[in-house]
Order: sequence, then structure tokens, then C-alpha cells
Amino acid sequence: MEKYTLLQNILLGLSLAAPIGPVNVEIIRRGLNAGLRQALLTGFGAMSADATYLTLIFFGLISFLNIPEIKIILGVAGGVILLYLGLTGVKEYLQKSPAASKEPRRLFKNPYAAGYALAFFSPMTIVWWTGVFGATLAAQTNTVSNVNAFLSCLSILLGCFLWVLFISTALHWGKKIINDKFVWLISLIAGACLIGFGIYFLLWAAGLMTT
Repeated sequence: MEKYTLLQNILLGLSLAAPIGPVNVEIIRRGLNAGLRQALLTGFGAMSADATYLTLIFFGLISFLNIPEIKIILGVAGGVILLYLGLTGVKEYLQKSPAASKEPRRLFKNPYAAGYALAFFSPMTIVWWTGVFGATLAAQTNTVSNVNAFLSCLSILLGCFLWVLFISTALHWGKKIINDKFVWLISLIAGACLIGFGIYFLLWAAGLMTT
């Protein structure tokens, strides 16, 4: 694989991972509340979901993702998950003092599972993989072998990994210079953002139902 293509695919991975969306909001919330490990695991969960979509596209199953009924199911599921996580974050802020350290039991206590679910059921992820990467891979099929195409897939995930490592490390060091009250305020804002994304996804799915 040429150096130019490698750099291009790493930048593609960064373009997928870097924009502020549900996954990054959850990484920030968990990283500030529970530390570096929680942030990294959330990011790795999201990367695993990206790898799932990448595999589907690589083996020519992109048409499955374009079925309207599948998009509706994923959109509704994603909206419900986001609303749950957002409401949980807001509830924790309202009921839990900044000095408390033990997290309550909840459905997505496992950060890896939360990251995977958020990314897998996100319409943003579906649109990105089926649109940007699907077109990129199609454009390369006449000039690269299957091995090189697979390496292209891995280089995109490398870009995602670099972003997860960067944001998790930044949160780890940033937490040391801000107080607990500020951390919990950010957690409240993050919860509200997740609720907003959840409503948006549900409206997106509702729009597909009426078309």
C-alpha cells in the first residue's frame, strides 16, 4: 500500500472518530468521571463497531445496510440507547454528590459495551461507512489487491485508534487540573447532549418511516 494511500486512510479514520458525536460525548463523560481506562474501553468498543461495519462492506454486504427497514431498526435502537445513557447521566448528576466515587448499577456500566452500542446503532456511523468508505473502497477495487484493500481497512481503524488514544490521554491529564464540581457539570452537559442525539436519531428513523 502506497504511503499516500496510507496517510489518506488514516486521515479518513480521524475524520470518522474526531467530530463531536455520541461516542465522543460518552468518552468524555466516562473519562472525566472514571478515568483513562473507562475512556479507552469506550473508544475501543466504538472501534469494534466500526470494524463490524467495515467487515460487512469489505465482503460486499453494503446493500444490507441500505435496506430501509434495517436503517429504521438501527435508528430506533440507537435513539433509545442514547436517551437511556443521557438520562442516566443527568440522573447521576442530580442524585450524586461530587465527592461520591462508586457508580450505581446500570445497563451499560461496561464501557466497552456502551461504546460498541453507541457506534453500531448510530446513523452517523452507517452513513459514513456506506457513503465515504464504501465509495473509497469501490474506487480502489480496480487498482489494488484484496490484501491491500484489507490493509486500507486496518489503516482507517488506525486513524480511529489514534483519536481515541489522544482524547483519552487528554482527559486523563485534564482531569488533574479541574475540580470535581466542574467534572460533574461537564457530565451533566454530556448527558443532555446524548439526550439530544437520541431525539435526533428517533426523528431520523421516524422520517424514514414516512418516506
